[in-house]
Amino acid sequence: MTDSQRVAIVTGGSKGIGAAISRRLAQHGISVVVNYSRGRDEAEQVVAAIAAAGGRTISAQADLGAAEGVTTLFDAAEQAFGGVDILVNNAGMMKLGAIAEVTDADFDTQLALNLGGVFRGMREGAKRLRDGGRIISFSSSVVGLYQPGYGVYAGTKAAVEAMTHILAKEVAKRGITANVVAPGPVETQLFLEGKAEAQLKAIAGMNPFGRLGQPDDIAQVVAFLASPDSGWISGQTIRANGGMI
Repeated sequence: MTDSQRVAIVTGGSKGIGAAISRRLAQHGISVVVNYSRGRDEAEQVVAAIAAAGGRTISAQADLGAAEGVTTLFDAAEQAFGGVDILVNNAGMMKLGAIAEVTDADFDTQLALNLGGVFRGMREGAKRLRDGGRIISFSSSVVGLYQPGYGVYAGTKAAVEAMTHILAKEVAKRGITANVVAPGPVETQLFLEGKAEAQLKAIAGMNPFGRLGQPDDIAQVVAFLASPDSGWISGQTIRANGGMI
């Protein structure tokens, strides 16, 4: 199957890293379903940019924290393009706080999206991806740093890594790979919000390149993992963080 025949779903594909992934996959000729939860305008901007460059794409609203969210996306992709070959589980959220101070509501919302949404994506992908497909999920380089305040967030991401290692063994018989991308700090609007210049400089200094990652740095890794060239790589966590850890 050529790239022009392949179809990708990118969850959280309307902003930041997700938007960069959507555009990058489309540049390779892959048809892209750009998922959004609330950012319809941003999603339509990504779709318009892809279409203007000659790509095939649609936007699709779905709340990945809800039980039916992922099913809705696969249904939309199959209706528009006939099937799905690549699932990028990018959508997520982060609410920081000491474990002693995290409310049940904040715990539940992070668990529902960061873990529940990814789990349901993996489950649906394992059933509905075409043979030779790719499942690419997102963790974070905070897993392994064990920083105060990141307990719940890091816990959800560590679980994603564990599930991916197991999933990779379960879907290999169909030629499907499953991998994780774990970015370090990336310069997105969400990341920059509320941080002073001195704080950003200190964070950039945590890796030997001395800079923040860019969304395209991560999109390039995802594009490789989504490609036929990555067929011998599965069950891996790629820490795309400039050598931070």
